[in-house]
Amino acid sequence: MDRISITGGAKLHGSIPISGAKNAALPLMTAALLTDDGVTLDNVPRLSDVTQLLRILSNHGVDHKIAGRLAGQTTETGQTIDLSARQIVDTTAPYELVSRMRASFWVIGPLLARMGLAKVSLPGGCAIGTRPVDLYLQALERLGASIEIEAGYVIAAAPKGLKGAEIFFPKVTVGATHTALMAAVLADGRSVIHNAAREPEVVDLAGLLNKMGARITGAGTATIEIQGVSRLHGARHSVLPDRIETGTYAMAVAMTGGDVVLENARYDLLKSAFDVLQRIGVTVEKQENGVRIARNGAGVSSADVTTQPFPGFPTDLQAQFMALMCKANGVSHIRETIFENRFMHVQELARLGARIKLDGDMAVIEGVKSLTGAQVMATDLRASVAMVIAGLAAEGETVVHRVYHLDRGFEALEKKLQRCGAQVERISD
Repeated sequence: MDRISITGGAKLHGSIPISGAKNAALPLMTAALLTDDGVTLDNVPRLSDVTQLLRILSNHGVDHKIAGRLAGQTTETGQTIDLSARQIVDTTAPYELVSRMRASFWVIGPLLARMGLAKVSLPGGCAIGTRPVDLYLQALERLGASIEIEAGYVIAAAPKGLKGAEIFFPKVTVGATHTALMAAVLADGRSVIHNAAREPEVVDLAGLLNKMGARITGAGTATIEIQGVSRLHGARHSVLPDRIETGTYAMAVAMTGGDVVLENARYDLLKSAFDVLQRIGVTVEKQENGVRIARNGAGVSSADVTTQPFPGFPTDLQAQFMALMCKANGVSHIRETIFENRFMHVQELARLGARIKLDGDMAVIEGVKSLTGAQVMATDLRASVAMVIAGLAAEGETVVHRVYHLDRGFEALEKKLQRCGAQVERISD
C-alpha cells in the first residue's frame, strides 16, 4: 500500500494548476444517463473516484472514451471524457459497486427519470458520518415515485413518468439537491426545490443540464425552479475548478510560508475561506490567471471558524484549517456543524505534537511553536491532506499511510507540491 513521505521545512514558491472539481465532475458524469445523445466533459480530474464512477456507469450501458491528451493538458490538469448512454441496459446499481463510493447513489435520479425504474443499493455509512439518503427518497416521492426498500436496495418506480412538484428540504443537502434536479428535469410539469443547496457544484450541474435542453432557473439560490421537458440532448461542458483543492493549497502556503499562484482558481468560489486567511495574516490576491497566496516570515494568527453550507466556511476544508491552526499564535476554535464524527484527524495531528481538545462539535487548538514528524494514518479524504499540510511544516520526516484516500480527491498531489519546492515523495511497496 502506498504512503507519502514529507520532509518539512521548505517554503513553497511557484505555481500550482488547480484541477476540475471532483464534487462537480461526479454529478456531471451521472447526468449523462439522462440522454441517448453524447455528453462531453472537459477538465475532468484524474482521480480514483472518477474511474470508479465510470465503472458504475458502464454497468448501466454507458460507453465512454477518454480523449488523448489535448493541447494544454498535462498529467497535472484535467482530461476530456466522452459519455454515451444511447441505451440503458440495466437499471440496477449493485452493492459491490455502490458500496465503494457514496456519490454513485446519485444514479437513482436520472435512471428513474429516464427509465421509470431504478434499483440502487443503499450506500451505507461512511467514516465521517451516517449521511442518510432519506431526503433523496422524499424528494423522489414528491415527484410521484413509489419507493420500497428491500434487502438493502432502494427500488424506485414511476412507470407513468415523474410529475412536477414542490420539494421542501428540512436542511441543506447537496446530494439530495443533485438528485432532485436530475429527476425533475424530465418530469411532467413544474417543480420547485425549496431550501436547495447553493454550492457552486449545484450551479455547475444546472449549467450542463440547461445546455442539454433543461429549463432550470435559480441555481445558486435557495429556490430552484425546473420546468420539465420531454427529452434532453447532448452537450459539451467544462468542469469548474476545484475550490477545495484551491483552499487546500492556499493553506499549505499559509502553513509553510512562500508565494504561490494557484492557476485557474476562482476567488468567488472560496470567498469565506479567503476572508479567514486574510484575517490571520495571509496575502490573498485575485489575479487574471488565478489567485496568489503568500506569507512572509511572520506566523499566522489564531482564528475561530464554524463550518456551514455554501457560502459559509466549507466542511471539506475543516481538517486542513485545523492543521494550519496547530502552529498559529494563540488559541483557535473550530465548530463542525455539517458532519458528525469529522474530527478523527485530531489524534493523528497530536502525534505530530499538536495540542487539540475536543468538546462535542468543537475543537480547541492551542498553537505550538513547532511540530515534529511522525508516522500518521489517513482516516478520510480531507483528513489525509491535513496530515500532508502539517508534515510540510513539521521538523523531520512525516510518513502518511493509507494515501488511497488522497487519490480519491487530489490529482497529482506530490507533483504539484514538488514543483513548488516541497520535499514530498510517494513510496510504493
